[in-house]
Amino acid sequence: MSKDYPSNLTRDQYDLLSDLLPAAKPGGRPRSVDLWEILNAILYWLVEGVRWRVLPGDFPPWQTVYTYFRTWRKEGTWIRVHDRLRESVRIEQDRHAQPSEAIMDSQSVKSAAMVHQAVGYDAGQQIKGRKRFMTVDTLELILRVLVTAASVPERKGGKQVLTRVKEMGAALARLNLIWADGGFDGPAFMMWVMDTCRWIVEVVLRPKQTKGFVVLKKRWVVERTFGWLIRCRRLVRDYERLPETSETLIYLAMIRIMVRRLA
Repeated sequence: MSKDYPSNLTRDQYDLLSDLLPAAKPGGRPRSVDLWEILNAILYWLVEGVRWRVLPGDFPPWQTVYTYFRTWRKEGTWIRVHDRLRESVRIEQDRHAQPSEAIMDSQSVKSAAMVHQAVGYDAGQQIKGRKRFMTVDTLELILRVLVTAASVPERKGGKQVLTRVKEMGAALARLNLIWADGGFDGPAFMMWVMDTCRWIVEVVLRPKQTKGFVVLKKRWVVERTFGWLIRCRRLVRDYERLPETSETLIYLAMIRIMVRRLA
């Protein structure tokens, strides 16, 4: 058993997750590791921002932990767990399992020196790295995420992330309104959303002649979600070779938040 690290799951939290995790595959050698310890090791890596090879020795071998993380990413397990938990949180908050409104925004983050794939320069934010396009519901819970080079324009990335939201199908049958900032403004983009997704885009602009921090209608929701993410050191900067891995870490960070709420 590992030490009691702050990132560890409690027993109640693990019990919530365990029913959503894949069973051991039939045949071959029986599973010999404790999935509770595997999850604790993955969360330690995420929250503390360490490399796989320097996971504390009281966790299972890092190669085993990484194999579970990678396998569940490629099989879509993390997204399935995330979506089930999001529905549970909404129901627990006396909301419909399917949201009717969503908020969309992007965040540019610096990439590590050894990262080269899908890296660009965001001239507006003056950041070289990657851009996270995110859609959330009104409870700050993520619907879908897209990680691209930071040079990708807002409308182009917006189309891609909304396409992913649309692919959720019946799980978001009630969705009809998307709130966004001025970067997603423009008749062509709004008509694309209407024609392709059958949703209305409502742009919230910052009031003119205002200085300093201003709380903007609906847009503060997604900003709060961005704030939650950077509490995980692995997400403060993009260290991942593949943008798909970066997306998985965001879903994993939200899994940790949601399971704490539910437990």
